[in-house]
Amino acid sequence: ILQVGSRNILFSVSTTIWSKSSTLTKSTTASRSPLLRKFLMKLCQRIGLVCLPHRTSSWHYLALRHSLRENISYSNNKIDSCRDGQKFDDHSNMPDERYCDEEDVDIPEVIEEIIELLLSGLRDTDTVVRWSAAKGIGRIAARLTSSLCEDVLSSILELFSPGEGDGSWHGGCLALAELARRGLLLPVSFPRVTPVIIKALHYDVRRGPHSVGSHVRDAAAFVCWAFGRAYSYIDMKDVLEQLAPHLMTIACYDREVNCRRAAAAAFQENVGRQGAFPHGIDIVNTADYFSLASRKNSYLHVAVCIAQYKGYLHSFVEELLCYKIPHWEKSLRELASEALAALAKYDREYFAGYVLEKLLPCTLSSDLCMRHGATLAAGELVLELYECGLVFSADKQKALSGVVPAIDKARLYRGKGGEIMRAAVSRFIECISLAKLSVPDRVKRVLLDTLNENLKHPNAQIQNSAVNALKQFIPAYLVAANGKVANDTLSKYLSLLDDPNVAARRGAALAFGVMPAEVLITNWRTVIGKLCNSCKVQEDPGDRDAESRVNAARGLVSVCEILTDEKNPALYNAEGELSLLLLIKNEVMQTLFLALDDYSVDNRGDVGSWVREAAMDGLERCTYILCRRDSLATSIQSRGCASKIPEVVLVGSLQTFPLFDGELSTHLVGGLAKQAVEKMNKIRDVAARTLQRLLHNRKYFVPSIPHRDVLEGLVPNEADLQWSVPALSFPRFVQLLQFSCYRKSVLSGLVISIGGLQDSLRKISIMALLEYIQVSDDTKDGKGNTKESALSADLLWILQQYKKCDRVIIPTLKTIEILFNKNVFLNMEGEDFVADLVDSLAVELKASKDFAKLGTGLSILGYISSLSKPISSKAFSQLLSFLSHRYPKIRKSAADQLYLVLLQNDNLLEEEKMGTALEILTETCWEGDIEEAKCQRLQLSDMAGLRTATFFNTSRETSKSYVKKTVTDENMSYSSLVGSSGF
Repeated sequence: ILQVGSRNILFSVSTTIWSKSSTLTKSTTASRSPLLRKFLMKLCQRIGLVCLPHRTSSWHYLALRHSLRENISYSNNKIDSCRDGQKFDDHSNMPDERYCDEEDVDIPEVIEEIIELLLSGLRDTDTVVRWSAAKGIGRIAARLTSSLCEDVLSSILELFSPGEGDGSWHGGCLALAELARRGLLLPVSFPRVTPVIIKALHYDVRRGPHSVGSHVRDAAAFVCWAFGRAYSYIDMKDVLEQLAPHLMTIACYDREVNCRRAAAAAFQENVGRQGAFPHGIDIVNTADYFSLASRKNSYLHVAVCIAQYKGYLHSFVEELLCYKIPHWEKSLRELASEALAALAKYDREYFAGYVLEKLLPCTLSSDLCMRHGATLAAGELVLELYECGLVFSADKQKALSGVVPAIDKARLYRGKGGEIMRAAVSRFIECISLAKLSVPDRVKRVLLDTLNENLKHPNAQIQNSAVNALKQFIPAYLVAANGKVANDTLSKYLSLLDDPNVAARRGAALAFGVMPAEVLITNWRTVIGKLCNSCKVQEDPGDRDAESRVNAARGLVSVCEILTDEKNPALYNAEGELSLLLLIKNEVMQTLFLALDDYSVDNRGDVGSWVREAAMDGLERCTYILCRRDSLATSIQSRGCASKIPEVVLVGSLQTFPLFDGELSTHLVGGLAKQAVEKMNKIRDVAARTLQRLLHNRKYFVPSIPHRDVLEGLVPNEADLQWSVPALSFPRFVQLLQFSCYRKSVLSGLVISIGGLQDSLRKISIMALLEYIQVSDDTKDGKGNTKESALSADLLWILQQYKKCDRVIIPTLKTIEILFNKNVFLNMEGEDFVADLVDSLAVELKASKDFAKLGTGLSILGYISSLSKPISSKAFSQLLSFLSHRYPKIRKSAADQLYLVLLQNDNLLEEEKMGTALEILTETCWEGDIEEAKCQRLQLSDMAGLRTATFFNTSRETSKSYVKKTVTDENMSYSSLVGSSGF
């Protein structure tokens, strides 16, 4: 009503409305409702507008005229005047009296109260209230005299005092933007306003583990944007020269993407509207909306491009040193250290002098963020300056080499932030090693001890940073200077592989993977042997650690690559080279094949999958090592130039047999195919892509792969195939069941998916298997059930191979149950399969407490008992024995199976006894008293003419041949709990 109503009508009631509104503003209801406070701000400003007459004030700033013709003429005159070297004054645009007060006007007393209320609204905790208050101040100030508007501006500037909160700074920026947009902020006030805006652009206040101020910086950029639209080039020239570096600093280095984009938009607005600005167009094209979306791209690419222009480099450096190096966020400090180093190429002496001198004392700062960021930045800067060709003075090298000993002496690795500092120190050592700084022997020992301590730390990130540092430190400071220290370090790491501390074992295994060949060559057999042992699951459950085995597998393969690298010839004699290659073939690859069968579990889940993934990567790399040597020998023999090659080379390269033979390739492809049909999406994807690279590698041809042409058709060289999608991978890899060399491996992995808990995976995998069997049946050329026979034989092999291993046995039994349900195996000739299956069930079900295993076994026995074959009586007797099982649920399930069996197979009981047996099975409460169940079972056994001891004698005889395997699962108690719960 106040917005659209007539002032003449509303003026008389405005006082009453204001009285009620001011009372409501001070109430607790308003304090609890941001929406109410927002509407009160709108209402109060409308009351003020009703009390003030509407008029056009001549003192308002007007940058352009309303006529398009006048604007064009004005712009042309300004350009011509600037071109002629004349100073252009905009007297024609603005009246001389625009900065002078108008005649005194009568201002109602209520206006002062309303302005006070709106100023308090700028401090409100909610953005919507502050935004509404800022608009209200702009609307009311437009109807005041210039002197009163200056008073309002002074009150707004008081909001930017250090004691005010972030809400006041944000509200003040919004108010300044509104004044500028309406021409109420005159250029004479720029000296007072510009410093405040610059402070607001960098506003960032730490609040515990985070900081506040992004909304203030966003609003400050909005003020700069409003300045660009509201003022002419002449009035904004000096202001823009001050604001431009700060705007681009925020556009490149702000933590929040909205602030980066807001600052870039403000800069673009000023460049576009204010005329010729140095390199403005180039900067706008570089710092566009999309390039600033990524923080890393903004820091390392956009900022580096802009820093080449005059006036930006030092602003960028100060921003990084003062705000980003000591920032509270760890990842931002790491990025800022890289960004600072990326700028060093523009002024090497400035960075080597001023910047480094400012950073080095900060490495011992009491503030964790400051010392962490300074340590990282110093290391990155040293490396960058070295790559730029700068040679450090002796004093500077001494100061840099003393950073780590000083941190160690100050005990900054202890307490809060010790882990963060360890990673930073490792990176610093890596950088000075790459920069080849001169380091005294005493300092070298301190650095090596520091890296060894970090290597044994349980934090994986610290271990990785220490390994990266060792990779550069040992060649730079130990190999060339003192070989004995390097050998002692190697021996120390060998002893750590057997350390009770799992973190020490993890770090030592990784360290071997970065040792230079000069160190490894002295004791390479022992190193490879120890790493092979570390890849195996320990016998003592307390010593088992999946991460140690993963790191050992990675380190083992890296050692093999280092020792066989073509860049390191003559490190050992030719006989030693052949011995190494045979060791890789016979020991290393066999160890990695064993690692493919690591299915250890703990409370984190299938941790063995980490080992299997590392093993697949290692097998691929070892394959390339052997194939490279085979291809070298073949190339030399085919050219017929062996007589021209020294004998020492011939011994190692012209072996009389291929290193990578058919047996090895079959084992490799079978192992990868098995992983490619198991239940984990990531493992399937890794296995399929590894096989894809092996089949289609252009650099190294992998020979002797059986049925290679079929494999290349099933696994084409297409990068966009999503192997983790079951509908893509299973129909392809199931086709490998037609080849006897791959069938057992593929089937042993396929049953895990078919018998798993994931319903969608089970449906796709069983569908693929059934389609394979159906297609095979249609094309068998009258040879009988050959495919079913081969499949049944391999399923029996799995039951024997993984005897009493529930991880495989239960899914295999579920697979057999599903196939029986689909009428597979039921029409096969002969009884060998079902007879052997009954014997396996006798072993597996005896003393089992797993409900899923028992239920599946009973279902299979029911299918077999329903067959019109002599073996059905044996299966029927086993079913009868479960009627007296200790679990009521199992007794009930056995009774149900027996009932169905008797309905389908009338050869098990005489016809006159069939009704009585069915009555016993249906009327007996099998989930009740076990003694009653035993009596009923004996009665049914007598009807069938079976002795009670038949099953138990059979089970006892079968169990004599069973040798209990050592369980390889970690934390078996937890896995038992999960298994018994049905998960």
